[in-house]
Amino acid sequence: MKAVQKQYNKHEDAYKLENQLCFPLYAASRLVTKCYQPVLDELGITYPQYLVLMVLWEQDQVSLSVLAEKLMLQSNTLTPLLKRMQETGLIDRVRSQQDERSIVISLTDKGRLLKAEVPRLQQQLQDIGITFEEAVQLKKLLSKMLRKAE
Repeated sequence: MKAVQKQYNKHEDAYKLENQLCFPLYAASRLVTKCYQPVLDELGITYPQYLVLMVLWEQDQVSLSVLAEKLMLQSNTLTPLLKRMQETGLIDRVRSQQDERSIVISLTDKGRLLKAEVPRLQQQLQDIGITFEEAVQLKKLLSKMLRKAE
C-alpha cells in the first residue's frame, strides 16, 4: 500500500507549479523583459521591436521569411509589428527586385541610430541577480533546448 501511495504522491507532485520547468522559464522571460522596459519606453519601442532591430543590426536587408525564422515566429505574426515599425520610421519594407513575392526588410537611419542604446539595455540586466558566468551557462542551456526543438 505504501508503494502505491508513494507513486501517487510522485504523480501528484508532477502537477505542482514549483516542479514545472515551464513556469520559471516564463517568469524569467518576464523578468528580463521588465528589466529592459524603462529604456525601451524611453526609446519608444517594444521588446519585440527590439528583437527585430537586433536581427537587422546584425544583417541589414533580410527577407521577411529569414527574419521570421531567426525570431522563431510566423511571418503573419511579424507583419503587423513590421508595419508599425515602418510607420515610426525604424525600418523600410520593399518588394524584392529578384522575387516580387518576397518582402525585404531594412533599417532606416533612425533604426541604425538606436544601436548605440544597446549598452544601456544590457546594463539593465545587472538587476536579475545572476553572475556573468551563470548568464553564459544559462544561455548555453536554453540554446541547446531551442536547437533540439527545431
